Amino acid sequence: MRLNQLCAALLAVLAALLAVSATGQGKGRNWLTQVTLTDTSHVIGNPAAKVKLTEYISYTCPHCAEFARQGDGPLQLAYIGQGKLQVEVRHMLRDPVDLVAAMLVRCGPPAKFPQNHTAFMLGQADWIKPMVSPSPAQEARWRQPGAAGRRAIAADFHFYDIMERRGYSRTEADRCLADEAFAKKLATAAQKDWDMPGVEGTPTFAINGVLLAGTHTWASLEPQLKARF
Repeated sequence: MRLNQLCAALLAVLAALLAVSATGQGKGRNWLTQVTLTDTSHVIGNPAAKVKLTEYISYTCPHCAEFARQGDGPLQLAYIGQGKLQVEVRHMLRDPVDLVAAMLVRCGPPAKFPQNHTAFMLGQADWIKPMVSPSPAQEARWRQPGAAGRRAIAADFHFYDIMERRGYSRTEADRCLADEAFAKKLATAAQKDWDMPGVEGTPTFAINGVLLAGTHTWASLEPQLKARF
């Protein structure tokens, strides 16, 4: 299956899960619909869950995209949706492109975040191509201060197309990119997370506030989750 087909399929699964919850069908509540916005992150799942997972991710990190492909489905189906686990997604900014993506996934009501996040993560291999060999003109456009630079990145990386497929107009996306106060707040929060002892790269995970050393893949995270249930 091609990457864009995989992305579409997983988005469809997530949408179906959300729809089931909204209509009250299925066994119990689907906690994927419980999404809370903090100052700079999103928290998904049952607030009463005894196990809290924190994901420190970057949208330009290929290892984070690989984790999303392998781990997001099992997390949603077996843990978050059933109320066993609450997940906080925190943004570890590695470059200006990361910042733009993080600002766009936050657009709209908090309930739209999970599918926004999935769209950017699973589409990474396609949209990240301009980073491989940018022209001097592109780099100059991306370095423009403030919203102008962010809009240039959104255009060159086809982020507007992603947002349009998610139901956003370009005007709505630009409104999110114009939030200078949030851009600064997000950068400050990301730097604090990078400065935490034990944070060496992305993705990084913590369970109940304790960083998991040497855990950067679904294969290494899954047994540690299973051990807590």
